[in-house]
Amino acid sequence: MNAPEERAALTPASTPTASPTSVPSAPALSLYAYALRLHRAEPGGRLPEGGYALPAPPGRRSRRTRAPWKAACAALTEALAPLMAVPGTAWTGADTDRAAHRIHLRLADLSVREGHVQFVVAELPLEDEGWARALGRCLTRTGTGVMAVCVGLALLTRLGEPEDVPYLRTLGQLKDLAGHAVRALDAIDRPTAALVWLGHYASGPELRALVDALAAVDDLSVGDDPSARSRLDAVLRKAGAVRPETARRVAEAVRLADLLREHDARDAGLVAGAGRLLRRMSSVNDDRAEILACPVAVGLFEAFVVRAAELPPTLDHYATLLSVALELHSGPSRLLEWERGRREALLDGLESVLSRSACRALPDGEPAEDSGSGSGADSDSDSDSGFGSGFGSGAGSGSDGQGRVEWARSTALRLFGRDAERAASAGRLRIEATVLDPVDPYVVETRILIDGLPLVPAAFGRGPAHSPEYLLDSGRLRATGEPREVQLAEAYCTEGCCGALHVTIRRDGDHVVWSDWRRPAPPLSPLPARELPEYRFEAAAYDAEIARAENDHSWTWPARRAARLIAAGVRDRPDLLTRWDAEPYWIGTDFRNRDIVAVSLRCRARPAAGENGRDGKNGENGGDGEVGEEVPWQYVMWHIPADGTAPEDLAAAALRRLATSDPRTYGGGGGSR
Repeated sequence: MNAPEERAALTPASTPTASPTSVPSAPALSLYAYALRLHRAEPGGRLPEGGYALPAPPGRRSRRTRAPWKAACAALTEALAPLMAVPGTAWTGADTDRAAHRIHLRLADLSVREGHVQFVVAELPLEDEGWARALGRCLTRTGTGVMAVCVGLALLTRLGEPEDVPYLRTLGQLKDLAGHAVRALDAIDRPTAALVWLGHYASGPELRALVDALAAVDDLSVGDDPSARSRLDAVLRKAGAVRPETARRVAEAVRLADLLREHDARDAGLVAGAGRLLRRMSSVNDDRAEILACPVAVGLFEAFVVRAAELPPTLDHYATLLSVALELHSGPSRLLEWERGRREALLDGLESVLSRSACRALPDGEPAEDSGSGSGADSDSDSDSGFGSGFGSGAGSGSDGQGRVEWARSTALRLFGRDAERAASAGRLRIEATVLDPVDPYVVETRILIDGLPLVPAAFGRGPAHSPEYLLDSGRLRATGEPREVQLAEAYCTEGCCGALHVTIRRDGDHVVWSDWRRPAPPLSPLPARELPEYRFEAAAYDAEIARAENDHSWTWPARRAARLIAAGVRDRPDLLTRWDAEPYWIGTDFRNRDIVAVSLRCRARPAAGENGRDGKNGENGGDGEVGEEVPWQYVMWHIPADGTAPEDLAAAALRRLATSDPRTYGGGGGSR
């Protein structure tokens, strides 16, 4: 839009009364002009946290609909498809204005949501991309209705060009349009898309200061701007605690791979922060692995490994390097488009750095003190700063002490020792119980690799695979004479919300077959959607791999070993809990302190004094009401500190207590449900 056009868009005019076939007069104020006016009033051009509210009255906002999804999409397709056709061989701006006006009118008669618009426009056949692009620009720059502007944004998601970036960036400051604008920008200008996303979603002083600094830099060049660089350093020092998508957007907004290639070779803080961001981007515990949505991920890994040798030998740096190596070894990053041998070369480079004498001494002795700018404090967590409460809040004594040292020693051996060499030449199925850095939450994952590629991130993308206790200790992955369905992974928000990944495992002669997959529709992902194939494994090799994984306890630590022994004891002796009208709900280690065993039980509520109720559903053994009345469950959480007692003795003592006293009396409570 040139200067006269911009002035026209910013000048209020009368509401049009034109017929559907006429060219409408200028709208009172387009949403773009409204957002631009508000942005110009911001000191220093700052981006508003959470975005600006829309100016329209309720009737002009997107309306909710109870119409079935397919019916709403069909009606929207019928309304939009004719207007995607080119009106003539020599169409002009007046034609796009007229078509945009018709779209406004047709959408006013429909009860649809933004999601319908995105879905329908993404699938519309476009006879002439030039016409569709011009129509998208007209709608985004002059549109006055939310749904009409959404149509324009969806068209530019498919067809946008660099000249559209300023308009999309401005529209992205309206909270109802931010996601749509970011989606369109992602296809054109990743750094700007990331800045708009951070401007809308980032919170807390460090991240907001970085957003303000980036917004004030015309070309988003951080390296040459002292203010932006100092604010980036503040974020990188806590990068181990940011949420995965925030980590990705920060890396994209500051062009982190370019910074690593171009900046001062003595800048250990930048290198360490990049490693922490890579670690967070690779996490699958917050839904999808954000590393797979980062188009420059391979370059970022390469730039980080090139600079890795500059990090001073501290425990935090050692853990960061080891975490990145762990992701390259078996994490979601294996699904990236690597040149042949390149990922293996990066792993060799990290092994070389970790094998230096100064680094090798770290897991064999006391943890080193982290040095100023380079180390960062992963355990520093500010729940009010956009760094996600609980992230990096420590894993008890193991987060910065001997537990982290033991993790580093064990993980390095598993990654680079003889076992790793044998694993590289193993059959097509590999099951790995993987322990992440103890400063991270949810520190244990089961990684299932088929033909060298991680299955769950590729096939599911809504959360990690279940724990080793669930998949291995229970024998669920064993192939038996009868086919059985196994849940390999569940959405972070539970299966009832966003689904789970199921497979049927059966033995077929000399083979074991994984087939009959069940999963929800995959989330938005850069990975191509595909039907899951039937996997066939040689039975002998399959049985050997499952037996190896089930009997490999080298990844555990004392509290986790004790928890597994308690779970096995309860599984083998169900009477330990049935005598108390109880059942196991979850047994493992505490999320916040990995050196505490956590035993969660479900118990039937006991009757009050003087009541003679029986059990839960039919009034016998523990009911507290009339016969036939449902008795609620009481959830009891029992914490057992790992105090140096041998795991076997700790577990035996816990099982003896369960055999002799009611767990409702242990304390640590939980109410009824």
